[in-house]
Amino acid sequence: MSTDASGISALPAILGVSIDPGLLELALTHRSYAYEHGGVPTNERLEFLGDSILGQAVTVMLYREFPRLDEGSLAKRRASLVSSVALAEIARGIGLGEFIRLGRGEILTGGRDKGSILADTVEALIGAVYLDSGASAASALVLRLIAPLLNDPGHFGVSMDPKTSLQEAAARLGSGVPVYEIAESGPDHSKVFIATVTVGIITATGEGTSKKHAEMAAALGAWTVLSDL
Repeated sequence: MSTDASGISALPAILGVSIDPGLLELALTHRSYAYEHGGVPTNERLEFLGDSILGQAVTVMLYREFPRLDEGSLAKRRASLVSSVALAEIARGIGLGEFIRLGRGEILTGGRDKGSILADTVEALIGAVYLDSGASAASALVLRLIAPLLNDPGHFGVSMDPKTSLQEAAARLGSGVPVYEIAESGPDHSKVFIATVTVGIITATGEGTSKKHAEMAAALGAWTVLSDL
């Protein structure tokens, strides 16, 4: 799939929105692309905006849809739906990686499937829709995007606390205690953390904008492997 103007223009139909082409292009522009193209604007401001809209839309939906849940349960569900792991899963489900404008270096290192890049781009798109069509359209997009997660009966189990789920699975299989290692890359204002978890002979990696999110992503990957044994 191409990421030229004609390729990018196919994305609104996938998302079910109408969006200004300039805003759409901006929402899909990663900083690695900007660096290689003379410092053009990136999607980071839109990501900041979209993060807030995402949280609000999910919070309101959960409050209305689950009247019997207490505050703690609602908070856990919200965290599972707005996490980098969840957003990356959503992005992969719609093939978003192929539309993102990346620098050559990121493309060569698998940037189109990096969880942090995918999650950030989802938030940027939400922000772009808000600016283009308003709060109602942006909230409606959020609800469409998270619908597959809401309809997955297993999502609110492992995804809410993958580290605990991994530890329990490892104990059942006698695989030992999960051991995590953390590495980081990028400038101080935009670090990416990469976690590696080892459970017996199984190793999985995950990344995120914080150590916690990176460990959660790695734990979910390792849990998925263990659950298939």
